Amino acid sequence: MKKRVKRILAWGLFTLLVMFVSGIVLADYLTPKATGEPSYALPVQPGQTLLDQELSPLLARHPGQTGVVMLVDGLDAFAARAISTRRAGRSIDLMYYIWQDDLTGHLLLRELWEAAERGVRVRMLLDDINTRGKDGALLAMVQHPNIDVRVYNPFRNRDGIRRLLEMVQRGWSINHRMHNKAWIADGRVAVVGGRNVGVEYFDAAEDMNFRDLDVALFGPAVDQASAIFDTFWNSDQVVPISALNRKPRERLDEVMAGILDETRSPQARRFLERVDASDNVTRYITRNLSPLWTDRIRVLSDPPDKRADQGRSGWLIHDILEDLRSARHKALLISPYFVPGSEGVVALANAVRNDAHVGVITNSLVANDVLAVHSGYAKYRERLLLAGVQLYEMRADVRSETSLFGSSGASLHTKAYVVDDRRGFIGSFNMDPRSINLNTEMGVLFDDPALGQAVLDEYLLLSSPEWSYWLYLNEDRDLRWLDARTDPPTMETSEPGASLLQRSIAWVLGWLPIESQL
Repeated sequence: MKKRVKRILAWGLFTLLVMFVSGIVLADYLTPKATGEPSYALPVQPGQTLLDQELSPLLARHPGQTGVVMLVDGLDAFAARAISTRRAGRSIDLMYYIWQDDLTGHLLLRELWEAAERGVRVRMLLDDINTRGKDGALLAMVQHPNIDVRVYNPFRNRDGIRRLLEMVQRGWSINHRMHNKAWIADGRVAVVGGRNVGVEYFDAAEDMNFRDLDVALFGPAVDQASAIFDTFWNSDQVVPISALNRKPRERLDEVMAGILDETRSPQARRFLERVDASDNVTRYITRNLSPLWTDRIRVLSDPPDKRADQGRSGWLIHDILEDLRSARHKALLISPYFVPGSEGVVALANAVRNDAHVGVITNSLVANDVLAVHSGYAKYRERLLLAGVQLYEMRADVRSETSLFGSSGASLHTKAYVVDDRRGFIGSFNMDPRSINLNTEMGVLFDDPALGQAVLDEYLLLSSPEWSYWLYLNEDRDLRWLDARTDPPTMETSEPGASLLQRSIAWVLGWLPIESQL
């Protein structure tokens, strides 16, 4: 009996090994080929659409400049997407890593469907790692002649055990994901930043909500966002969803009917009433929205085919490192998943040696939904503190489920930094190996004092005692967490609020050779 079990285990391990090796050798042949017809952003036409008519006079008063509205509040972020879609008359282009099959995901699908009904061309580009079980909704959308949906680095097998086996077989190539986030309306408005689509990103969840950051742009920088979208849309890494799966028309009609029913539910009405009452919506309606104007902002992205053998000159990390290395007075970072690696520690330590104040805000263990990431970050805390870097860890206002590698409920999701109070970044880029080497990332880089002040204000809020613990080393070089909310302040000797199980799992994960995947 024991010999039989051993043979079964041996054959199972051998099969998995063969699958994985074949995935490495045959990756280019196993990946579904791009089959979509090329298409490009539609040219802006003065006065053609409501957005053209509303923005043309405003842009004429600020020639060559881009207007920027900071979207910290989740309701405002939802409103920016929904309102720009309702006012669009020409095109909607969007790209996301995650599109949840939930209330806000369905509400935005309805907005896109209604825009298509008005004749608006809609192009949706989603990363395929998170589309499992969502093909029905996506195929229902592409029934409309004005809607096209494509997926990045897709699976051949759409569901079930075969999809899982393909993940093992193509483990080497399937690891590269599109983490970009952008919503572009009529080539006039672009929403770029850290948010995916889901209730937790738009302050619509009962048990979890992210602290996140987007920017709404209008002006020349929108053209850069559109060019990035076109590069991805027409790349070899992207395949139409209709080329990967088919479902009966009757089933797709049922799926769409279910989506529309949910968007008319009492829960949907309550959420939309909260959106209508949000600050930026009120300012938009009363024409009192006050954007920041600048000609020193760029929308940048990694290339769709981001591979280690290409060199970093065309990667986002190249520009980010240039910014951080140039710090003379301050370098303040906000990153929910922060795994600096030796290169990052050296860069931040050098900034401190150049008399710059360097600070980092990230998630605490109990706030971090990805324990593997926290284990990767934890091993660098002592080195960072000894180098003079200020560390803050965000509290968990609500207890959320944790996982080894998936993202479901962290408190902090903002990805931004500011250097010397004027240069900075807002986008999808985490300061970790995955964002540096594996995922494609996107965001805005700026050199503007007003935008720098806006990011600085967010940093100061998040690093305050109400939001975060301050980390330090005592005289014996033991790590401590200061809770300054109490009077007098309280000192914690271990990961605040974390259970023994969470601490144990994070400790074990810290010994595994997985940092390159974090």
